[in-house]
Amino acid sequence: MASATLDATDHFRGEDFASLLDETLGRDTGFDGSVVRGRIVRLTDDYAIVDVGLKSEGRVALREFAPPGVKPEIQPGDVVELYVERYEDRDGSIVLSREKARREEAWTSLEKAFEANQRVNGTIYGRVKGGFTVDLGGAMAFLPGSQVDIRPVRDVGPLMGVPQPFQILKMDRARGNIVVSRRAVLEETRAEQRSELIQGLTEGMILDGVVKNITDYGAFVDLGGVDGLLHVTDIAWKRINHPSEALQIGQPVRVQVIRFNSDTQRISLGMKQLEADPWENVALKYPPGARFTGRVTNITDYGAFVELEPGVEGLVHVSEMSWTKKNVHPGKIVATSQEVDVMVLDVDSAKRRISLGLKQVQRNPWEQFAEEYKVGSTVEGEIRNITEFGLFIGLSADIDGMVHMSDLSWDEAGEDAMKHYEKGQVVKAKVLDVDVEKERISLGIKQLQEDPAADALATIQKGAIVTCIVTAVQTNGIEVKVDEVLSGFIRRAELARDKAEQRPERFAVGERVDAKVVSVDRAARKVALTIKGREMEEDKQAINDYGSADSGASLGDILGAAIRRRNTEGEG
Repeated sequence: MASATLDATDHFRGEDFASLLDETLGRDTGFDGSVVRGRIVRLTDDYAIVDVGLKSEGRVALREFAPPGVKPEIQPGDVVELYVERYEDRDGSIVLSREKARREEAWTSLEKAFEANQRVNGTIYGRVKGGFTVDLGGAMAFLPGSQVDIRPVRDVGPLMGVPQPFQILKMDRARGNIVVSRRAVLEETRAEQRSELIQGLTEGMILDGVVKNITDYGAFVDLGGVDGLLHVTDIAWKRINHPSEALQIGQPVRVQVIRFNSDTQRISLGMKQLEADPWENVALKYPPGARFTGRVTNITDYGAFVELEPGVEGLVHVSEMSWTKKNVHPGKIVATSQEVDVMVLDVDSAKRRISLGLKQVQRNPWEQFAEEYKVGSTVEGEIRNITEFGLFIGLSADIDGMVHMSDLSWDEAGEDAMKHYEKGQVVKAKVLDVDVEKERISLGIKQLQEDPAADALATIQKGAIVTCIVTAVQTNGIEVKVDEVLSGFIRRAELARDKAEQRPERFAVGERVDAKVVSVDRAARKVALTIKGREMEEDKQAINDYGSADSGASLGDILGAAIRRRNTEGEG
């Protein structure tokens, strides 16, 4: 590129201009594309009139002497370097450019820096496809997005318009292309800072840093050339589900070095370690049995965490949430951020665990029922459920009582008695038992009436001879009724003394038989009977009354004599 520098302080006469020009530049050299020095003659509203020592004056737009919106700081008499675009235009004036002069000067300076591998200063001022534009003192360069920072940057706003160093990666003057990198400068600076920091790094050291990146498990903090990991559990003493709840990218933080591995150069940081541990003396502040108000911070399948104070949480296990709601997800009982009253059940300071109870601050409905309804009281409720073993009757909004099938009727079997009831039916029952510990209430419907077999059970004794009515014939024996109210059973082997007569089918329903009481089960209201035993007892009595088998008389002779004697006494 041809260039010529003319001293604007020299005065040229019109007639000497051509000869002087030839002496200075030679006849074959033109001014177009040259950088010349000129003196500002005067200023107009939009232009600066400049004398560059040629036959005519040139003009330069004032906007080329200052950034947009800033008033140019130039005065008549100032000497400036300008780029000659055209020596003469159609009006006979010289077309000059201050910007192109600066660009030419910048390119020359940048080429020297590129060859020497030196950093250059520039300003990011615009965004283009794939990156940004950088002003390098008049020369425009391209900054790829991957070369902005060591890690991806979400917001480049803070970097815009700020003078900072760059490394030239590539430049082509012919095409006017320059590619720069800010990342290369940061990596070099970072390596220097990292080396200095690592050499003096010790556990327990307190450092200032900036949050650089946030993940699900923590945040990476830039300590000035080296990054450290601030785990989510070390951000604060209180529970934090995600680091973004307490931190944001670009936030200045003060941290403490918890662990430092010199081999891997991994640094673990902590923020909560700079604050007092709220778990100190927690056993004294929260004694078992005391009641407190807390806020639900987290809900899981096995319970809910309640914050008693910042950094101190306790767990309400699902089994301690409600007296009556069993196998229910905790989320159906409490909600996140809800204020709840709880009772301290246990404190383990070493493991940083506090067991809390939600149901303990409410009255036990089983105890309340036991106080209001004593055993023997009559209650009324709706049948909420029918199972294979009994009925469940609703006694309040939360608790039920159970009527076992055996307590439905005095006369009918449990399966038959249950057929008379249906879900939703309102019934009365008597309280038989209340077990507060096992949370059970036993009810009875048949107990509302007197036991029809009570008198028979009170008088019947083992060994007594009673008259029974056959109610059912089975293969293994016969069922009978004693006094028409008490159930009994005679096993097959007890139907007769003679084995050939031990046949249930020889009895008929409704037939009356005499039998001896073997045993009485007053709780089950049943008796065991024997015909065989009665017959053997009668034989024994006959022998005692009428003779002895040892005298040679047969049992038939003795019984025959006894019968004849009885008949004679009857006739007399």
